[in-house]
Amino acid sequence: MKTKIIYLIISIALTSAGCSKLDLNPLDGPSSASFYANQNELELAVNDLYRLDFWSNDNDLFTDDFWHRAQLGNAVTFGTMNADDGTANTLWTNAYRAISRVNTFIANKDKALANTSATVIKTYEAEMRLIRAYQYSRLVTHFGDVPLITQPISLEEAYKVTRANKEEVLTFAFSDFDYAAANLPSTYTGTQMKRLTKGAALALKARTALYVGKWEMARDAANAVIQLGSTAYDLHPSYRDLFLKSGETSKEIIISIPRDQTQQVFSGAAYVQDFLPRNATGFGAQIPTREIFDSYECTDGKPIDESPLYDPKKPFANRDPRLTANIVEFSTQWIGYSYQPHPDTLTVYSSKTGTRVRNNDTRTNAQFASLTGFLWKKGIDQSWADRLAEDNDRIIFRLAEVLLIYAEAKIELGEVDASVLNAINRVRARGYGVAVTATSSYPAVTTFNAAELKKIVRRERRVELVLEGLRYMDLIRWRLAEKALTRPVIGLPDPAVQNRSKWPFPGVTPIDDDGIPDYTGFGKDVKVLAERNFDKERQYLWPIPNVDRLQNPGLGQNLNY
Repeated sequence: MKTKIIYLIISIALTSAGCSKLDLNPLDGPSSASFYANQNELELAVNDLYRLDFWSNDNDLFTDDFWHRAQLGNAVTFGTMNADDGTANTLWTNAYRAISRVNTFIANKDKALANTSATVIKTYEAEMRLIRAYQYSRLVTHFGDVPLITQPISLEEAYKVTRANKEEVLTFAFSDFDYAAANLPSTYTGTQMKRLTKGAALALKARTALYVGKWEMARDAANAVIQLGSTAYDLHPSYRDLFLKSGETSKEIIISIPRDQTQQVFSGAAYVQDFLPRNATGFGAQIPTREIFDSYECTDGKPIDESPLYDPKKPFANRDPRLTANIVEFSTQWIGYSYQPHPDTLTVYSSKTGTRVRNNDTRTNAQFASLTGFLWKKGIDQSWADRLAEDNDRIIFRLAEVLLIYAEAKIELGEVDASVLNAINRVRARGYGVAVTATSSYPAVTTFNAAELKKIVRRERRVELVLEGLRYMDLIRWRLAEKALTRPVIGLPDPAVQNRSKWPFPGVTPIDDDGIPDYTGFGKDVKVLAERNFDKERQYLWPIPNVDRLQNPGLGQNLNY
């Protein structure tokens, strides 16, 4: 692990010396020995860390929500993670690279005092300390005890560092979060609005505290974000539109990383086509699982195995509207074609041509059409197919998550009150497209029973935050990975053996109190696509990468790796 910075690579610069629009084009920077001499150089150093190398939630392929048709290398859900795993190594390496750059910035920032105001420098330092705290939060929640490095060190010193207890690391991270919250503005305007704010610091503090079971801290930090009010953050009117290009400036977004095709920061055809229907030249390969589909409640607020409104032959009917905002409904127009995976629907109507065309989204015509029958809709629109490119800003944190953190922390503390119900209902009502006060228009939560509320808030997190990289850490912190990630991935039967009278689903799926479905009773009316495996004796933490342990055996290793 190299923590001494010899050269600062500037990857995101600003168009001027002021806090103006983030420019996504990379620039090369000079040696750190002569850098940090003025406001422009300080700003360049800060903006270097505004990119996805250093900001990400977890991959949803690590969960029971998401599957790839040809998935072969997912070490988490196959239980094969080891100390040479590339995913673990990337998180570790990028986190310490960012920490090293923050430490170097803090050690050198005062070089600019002669020509830069102390207030400006303090704001930049607050951004940097927030980034450092975020990196340590990611490290602790994935690796446990990790090295705590708070200042620049030499290469020789790096080979001798040892891991600090995670509580010591968390204490340091929370102090950085607090510094950032105290010294960052509550809002920015215009071209500055993507910068880190007071609310970002409080939100990340709340998430980190929730993940490590510090309920009081999670409650207070989340509440502090809420108390900033609608001038800072507010739920977007449309759940569906929030994740499209039109939603990128929404007041719901607390942290997002800008992406733009014109500046070559985007995903290309290979990524896009995996999500698109085969009728629209896609592959239908990145697909929702049956588990996430079955997690959406009915419009009476009950799970599908408890609600009289649920019909397995009409599974989209009478369901939470977020289901059809996130997953393409059968027999609806999608990306220019009617989407229908039924094995006997050999042609479909195309709104592009005004005619019926061959249906390549049924496996009768195309064997590699979606194996679960489902396609993702969240964040996807016609522009993906038109451009074969995706450059949506990457949302890292938004207000809905803060509200659910607040509710969960209060429930865990035994502090169930009206504010808990209001937090959940604000999120739920927006999903239904109505005001929180319109309680007859959505299934408002009214119970004060803590056990019931705990189940409700967990279901709410799953359906609201799906595909945002948060399900994995929920499975880890709730200790549910050993249950959810040891169940097989279920798909539709092959067309030749599909019982048409049981289309699309053979019955009502039993779902347990943890929200985990059981498909074992359906026999050959479902198909096992893959077997998951999760080793509870080791996989709740990731392994310390071998590449660093070879250089520094003093790092040790987590249990059973």
